[in-house]
Amino acid sequence: MNKNDLISAVAETSGLSKNDASNAVEGVFEAITKALSSGDEVRLVGFGTFSVAKRKASTGRNPRTGEEMKIPASNQPKFKAGKGLKDAVN
Repeated sequence: MNKNDLISAVAETSGLSKNDASNAVEGVFEAITKALSSGDEVRLVGFGTFSVAKRKASTGRNPRTGEEMKIPASNQPKFKAGKGLKDAVN
């Protein structure tokens, strides 16, 4: 399922027009992105939790040349599925 499929499914399920469903889906994505970029986590009970994990700086190797290179520290988005989602999939 891609983003357009998701918008179509939301429109069909909720009875919204595709334009309204698109605005709703975009709004959810924006809200999650804003919360994560400000350091908060987003908990959706029964679905899962979005959070930010801090990745330390490390040293890696260029696979082509074998030369060592520095990999800078970064923040990575993380998702942990909730019990409701796990049960629905299994």
